[in-house]
Amino acid sequence: MKTLYILAALAVVLPLLAFFGKPLAVKAHDALFGYMAKTGLVLGMATLGTNKPRDYQVGEREDYPVVAADIIYEGAAVGENASGYSRPLAAGDPFQGFALRTADNSTGAAGAVNVECKTRGRVVLEVAGASAVTANDRPLVYASDDDTFTLTASTNSIIGRVSRWISGTLCVVEFDAALAAAETARIAGDV
Repeated sequence: MKTLYILAALAVVLPLLAFFGKPLAVKAHDALFGYMAKTGLVLGMATLGTNKPRDYQVGEREDYPVVAADIIYEGAAVGENASGYSRPLAAGDPFQGFALRTADNSTGAAGAVNVECKTRGRVVLEVAGASAVTANDRPLVYASDDDTFTLTASTNSIIGRVSRWISGTLCVVEFDAALAAAETARIAGDV
């Protein structure tokens, strides 16, 4: 019931504040919120009264649960299957990054082991179809499995762009799992 009275008071006070100006508005605001604080009617946010350690995550690394009965080796491109579990990337999987260590879940149930991935950065890869000329255009790089990279879209997974050509088909690839997902959605017409 007190809340109803407060709302009614606001309905009367607000037009008066607009009419009489800022000094009265400040006094009315302070009085109203002072009353609400004393009566427990404040619906505001609580502030910290003590330290609260947070669980901060490292920016370019992420842990993902691994599919059952599989191994993801260090350096493998990691993809997400239709059930939301990570596996060695297969063409068409959403790209999650590169495995920083081996994640052996060969005898475990789905999710029993996590794989730590580097989700963003630059990596040197052999990229089929790359040359000094194509590198200047920063073409998209795709993966057809966990260790096969190409400039051919087909049904492959986007992982990033050629940043710099080194020689032959060896390139520095700028990869980013979040941007790869956004680019995939854009190409599919989802955004």
